[in-house]
Amino acid sequence: MSEKRTPVVDALGGLLIVDKDGGWTSHDVVAKSRRLLRTKKIGHAGTLDPMATGVLVLGVERATKMLGLLTLTTKAYTATIRLGQSTVTDDAEGEVVATTAAGHVTDAEIASGVAELTGDIQQVPATVSAIKVNGERAYARARAGEDVQLAARPVTVSRFDVLARRDVDTGTAQFVDLEVEVECSSGTYIRALARDLGEKLGVGGHLTALRRTRVGPFTLEHARTLEQLTAAAEAEEPLLSLDIDQAARTAFPTREIDDKQADDLRNGRWLEPVGVKGVYAAMDSAGRAIALLQESGKRASSVMVVRPSNL
Repeated sequence: MSEKRTPVVDALGGLLIVDKDGGWTSHDVVAKSRRLLRTKKIGHAGTLDPMATGVLVLGVERATKMLGLLTLTTKAYTATIRLGQSTVTDDAEGEVVATTAAGHVTDAEIASGVAELTGDIQQVPATVSAIKVNGERAYARARAGEDVQLAARPVTVSRFDVLARRDVDTGTAQFVDLEVEVECSSGTYIRALARDLGEKLGVGGHLTALRRTRVGPFTLEHARTLEQLTAAAEAEEPLLSLDIDQAARTAFPTREIDDKQADDLRNGRWLEPVGVKGVYAAMDSAGRAIALLQESGKRASSVMVVRPSNL
């Protein structure tokens, strides 16, 4: 029988912000993190495609209960869009279905296409997305050869900036590669932006590189690669990016409470509301997160007790 190893974090845990490498699935990252932190209590707050790199937010131990309450409604990316070629998956991992010379496309035409894809738009998700169709993931149906038709849905692209243009002549094809930065609402597919920009310009397009730089308030500054985390584990250094108190302060508005109020929350009682909208953190005088609250009518009730009496 294998020896049970003691977790390297306490029962409260916190958030681990990983700078994911390309080729890893989000599930792979969770599995590796479980081994590093010696606990099974790890979950992620939204996936990142295997091709993509960058910010992946993981909850550890009790902080896994916090994941569903995090306000991760905005995300930021850097990406490379190739104009002149369409693929089945709208990214570089899919089979090429059409190649069209794109060297003639002007910067003004690109700017016009980008402007049409900025703001509140209707977007048809990529066919190989994780959206469920009759209980099954769209990508599973597509890989099985089914013709998957997804409905357009509203998303917000608050920023879509072209940073650089590179004209690529392979001798047999002329492409235009665009380095872009995008800030958008959760649920926006950058692959679909690449596809739609190419369609608007009449030459097709797909994504060749994608890096997520921010999820909600969590950025690459909070993140470490799995290689860095492995080295830290071997050196017996702390692995969490934010303990549960830091996570609460970073992710939510806060309200300071006294010892009696803390005791009330731990025992299922509610507090008087103070007019804060959405979920917020109740912090004691020592700066410890006691609970996450949400107000309704004359009550500010706990939606999660962060620090029970026994912790």
